[in-house]
Amino acid sequence: MSERFSTIHRQTSETEILLELKLSGNGASEISTGVGFLDHMLTLLAKHSRIDLKVEARGDLEVDDHHLVEDVGIVLGSALSQSLGDKAGIERYGAAMLPMDEVLVACAVDLGGRPIFVSDYQPVCERVGDLSTEMVNHFFRSLAFEARMNLHFKLMNPGENEHHRVEGMFKAFARALKVAVEIDPARAREIPSTKGVL
Repeated sequence: MSERFSTIHRQTSETEILLELKLSGNGASEISTGVGFLDHMLTLLAKHSRIDLKVEARGDLEVDDHHLVEDVGIVLGSALSQSLGDKAGIERYGAAMLPMDEVLVACAVDLGGRPIFVSDYQPVCERVGDLSTEMVNHFFRSLAFEARMNLHFKLMNPGENEHHRVEGMFKAFARALKVAVEIDPARAREIPSTKGVL
């Protein structure tokens, strides 16, 4: 089976990002973005998706965290797309219902090539640590459109704690993604679509 690996270097006047991703990994991660809470979330994403992930990012954090968080989402989505190749043999769909203490989050993923993002997450607090909470949906939207995936979030119980809401979303996404990128050995060379292409 292919390593399903990609490396992307993206540099703009606002950010510079080097990202390495291995789909057939074990959840190892090396994350350094300059935004501590984002580092924590990406570490959780790698761990619970079993995707190996290395991210080195610098950005204009003296302005705010918008450009860096958005661009990390863009590059991560692009790396997922590249690593999947023609998507032969993948499960394609994944879903997870995940509790994070008092919060309950549902996430569903379709790697079918059509970018859609739907989320009912509405921040109550402006920040969690050093991450602007308005950037959570923006991060996932950027990721979904670059990876050309359907990505849906539903907070079944939004709970009371902003940290729990955001962490629940990242963990639920990780678990849904883990299922969607898995190879079905019985259909290892089949494209999971009646169209014959994704």
